[in-house]
Amino acid sequence: MDSEPSDVPFVALKILVAGGFGVGKTTLIGSVSEIRPLNTEEVLTEAGRPMDSLDGVAEKRTTTVALDFGRITLSDDLALYLFGTPGQNRFWFLWDELACGALGAVVLADTRRLVDCFPAIDYFERRRLPFVVAVNCFDGARDYSAREVADALDLDPGTPVVLCDARERESGKDVLISLVELAGRQA
Repeated sequence: MDSEPSDVPFVALKILVAGGFGVGKTTLIGSVSEIRPLNTEEVLTEAGRPMDSLDGVAEKRTTTVALDFGRITLSDDLALYLFGTPGQNRFWFLWDELACGALGAVVLADTRRLVDCFPAIDYFERRRLPFVVAVNCFDGARDYSAREVADALDLDPGTPVVLCDARERESGKDVLISLVELAGRQA
């Protein structure tokens, strides 16, 4: 039996995943994507050492040099397309292209290197693109409440801060739900 074509058009919502170098953007997209994520990971080299500080991420061996891409299908007519931005400032020229048409963004933060998420927050605030801050709770890092992080980042009232583990699918999905809800309220 053939199914009837739907009168409802397919909608793909574009979401950015941004934040500092080594914060877990590739990991978050990989944990929630229903497809094998596309990523542009390259091995860190000695030539990049002066530009890529490994403070707090000494075990990191690869880095995103263009983007990550994943997809989550929510229904027959709705999907989320996830685009991960590169974390190093030498690749920020890609952000404007990646942000074009985005519904909103997730800014991943690491409390051990909180200052690294300021450029992403500033970027989305200047463009008035809805965003949530997702604190990636790394093993061995001190725990802070969402309120403490919001205060430390001096976020505008109403900017959600959620705690997550980028390695866990359900935790990542909760972050995305928070963003879609925020974008819906602001639309």
